[in-house]
Parts: sequence; C-alpha cells; structure tokens
Amino acid sequence: MDRIDRKILNIMQRDASRTNVDMADEVGLSPSSCLRRVRRLRRSGVIDRIVAILNPARAGRVIKALVTVELKLHGEQHMRRFLDLACSEEAVSQAYAVTGETDVVLLLHLRDMEEFDALCDRLFRDQTNVARFVTMMVIRTAKNETAIPL
Repeated sequence: MDRIDRKILNIMQRDASRTNVDMADEVGLSPSSCLRRVRRLRRSGVIDRIVAILNPARAGRVIKALVTVELKLHGEQHMRRFLDLACSEEAVSQAYAVTGETDVVLLLHLRDMEEFDALCDRLFRDQTNVARFVTMMVIRTAKNETAIPL
C-alpha cells in the first residue's frame, strides 16, 4: 500500500459515496487507475466492506449500552457458543472476546428498556453460561469514529 492508496482510503473513510472521478481528481490519478486501485484494495481485503453509517437515535435505537460479561465455563467452545448467541441479537452492534477479568464486551443499540430486559433474559440468565454481567448506559458520546488511522 503506497501513499496514493492511503489517500484513496482516507477519502473513502470520510465519504465512500464520492464518485470515482471525484476521488481520482483529488489524488491526481486517471479515473481508470483510481478504480483499479479501489478494486485491488477490495480484493486484498484492505477494504472490508462499504456501508452507510446510520445515526442510531434517528433510526429508533435511542439507548446505547456497553455490557461486560464474565462466563462461568471457559474454553473455545463455551466462548464461541456465547458469542454466537450474542451475535444473533439484533440489538448487539459489536461483540468482542477480550482478555482480563471480563470475557466478552458487547455494544448494544436499543429501542427501549423493554428490549433490554428481554435481551437480558435471553443472553444473561438461566442456561447461557454467564456468571456475571455489568451494564453501563452511555449518557454522552465524546467520540465515535469509524475511520482507521493510516
């Protein structure tokens, strides 16, 4: 990945809806050369996917919560089973297996507290292998950046 690839990626991270002609002009390439580079970056996996990033509150997901989860039983199969269960929930936007005292961190975007309560029933109670979970409701977002520094 060279300097021009990084320029293209920075442009796309700010606004992926820009036309190829517009990007090519900004980085000093012909449109065909720019398009070849974007296709190569996609094929190589540097560009994972191109998506629209929604405003959660305007999309009806007004509550954001972070949940840390400690599992009773450890090991790959137990971790995988819980992560599969968590990822099947539409309110779970991000799910991470992590190191330290906590085993899993979840980012939730919820419609209301009723949805959270029902999710808790499904994910954290009874036979889900959860020893303990701690929920932190987000009251203010200071930074929410999707761009990866290059």
